[in-house]
Amino acid sequence: MGIPGLRGGDHVGLTVPDMAQAHEFLTDVLGCEFVYALPEMRHEDDWMREHLNVDPRRVVREIRFYRCGFGLNLEVFEYEPHEGQRDVPRNSDLGGHHLALYTDDMDAAAQYLADRGVRVLAGPVASRNASAGQRWLYFMAPWGMQFELVSYPGGKAYEKDAAVRLWHPAHPGQ
Repeated sequence: MGIPGLRGGDHVGLTVPDMAQAHEFLTDVLGCEFVYALPEMRHEDDWMREHLNVDPRRVVREIRFYRCGFGLNLEVFEYEPHEGQRDVPRNSDLGGHHLALYTDDMDAAAQYLADRGVRVLAGPVASRNASAGQRWLYFMAPWGMQFELVSYPGGKAYEKDAAVRLWHPAHPGQ
């Protein structure tokens, strides 16, 4: 059961306050590749509400697409600022989220981020129980969005007995 033909994830959409700042962070710090951009999007009818569930007069200044590593794509929006705009939600807020990136070398990646002046939260943390074998660390984008680094080069504990496995270097074909 589920969505017919579902193959997996394609991209994650993010809204940022400053496209130039986001571009620098995504390409120069994270190492994502810029793919292409779309121009301003503005509509005088209800298209924005009907298709994107936003106020019909919101204007998207630009949309850019990035490829990060072995397949994560990001669709990055910069809307014109507007009255009543909210801050970036925290993980504990409704709509809160974070974006996790896999690294083969947690310690080198954490040091790299710190050396680049990125706000790195406490860690890395070694997971326990079903996720034993994994280490993780949160860090912050310049606009306040939370990102996470994860690493489990030998797999996670639950994979020894589970039919479903995560992709990792020890099982690249899965």
